[in-house]
Amino acid sequence: MLGLSKKKNNSPAKTEEGEMGFLQHLEELRWHLIRSILAIVIFAIIFYILESWVFDNIIFWPKQNSFPTYEFFCSLSEATCFRPPVFGLQVKELGEQFFTSLKVCMSLGFIVSFPYIFWEFWQFLKPGLYPGEQKAARGIVAYCSFLFIAGALFGYFVISPFAINFLVGYNLSDEIIIDPTLASYVSYLTMFTIPTGIVFELPIVVYFLSKVGLLTPDFMRTYRKHALIIILILASIITPPDVTSQFLIGIPLFILYEISIHISRRVEKANQLKENS
Repeated sequence: MLGLSKKKNNSPAKTEEGEMGFLQHLEELRWHLIRSILAIVIFAIIFYILESWVFDNIIFWPKQNSFPTYEFFCSLSEATCFRPPVFGLQVKELGEQFFTSLKVCMSLGFIVSFPYIFWEFWQFLKPGLYPGEQKAARGIVAYCSFLFIAGALFGYFVISPFAINFLVGYNLSDEIIIDPTLASYVSYLTMFTIPTGIVFELPIVVYFLSKVGLLTPDFMRTYRKHALIIILILASIITPPDVTSQFLIGIPLFILYEISIHISRRVEKANQLKENS
């Protein structure tokens, strides 16, 4: 009876201890999120103070002939040369300019503060990993930050001008007048940058999936042709109708896929050595 009594007394204590541990994790997560959001807001405020400069020199730059992408392709040859289409932007809603400005500032704030946001995320996950896992993931903040920023820049400088050129030039009939709104232009520009930055995280995702055995290099090699076809289709949609431009878009994405295969192969070898030792 005494032993039973002790079990009854210990059970609530263990439950309370488990609940406290869970609540402590939630509290830690809350503060990591608060600091991450605060970083985004701080940078967003800075961009909002400079909103006229931001729109003239960043947002509207892909519409101008001085954009580096146009100058680069025109310097290659006359066949690859293309210029931005001439089009204006209209505002239909009363608060469209204000809310679009907020969206731009928050998006730029997220991009600039991404390294810090991921660092906060990693600080939350790191204590739950074994020492060997922590060692294997050393430098992950730098790698993820580099890949995201590289992807966002690729989306801005490479995908955006081709996509804008295609979308504005696409016309079903002469009866249709291309007259986009400011909000739609900014939405597409955002869609070409932030998601591309996330796509460039593919090698990191492949690393962890291979680490836990959910993905193998053989699987990725088997579907390499499928990946190449998807990449070429995507490149042909957003680029002018010439092979050179399509390959200049598709090659970096395919290289990213090949790098992911190499990473998966190295992880698989490391896992096999660990099992055999």
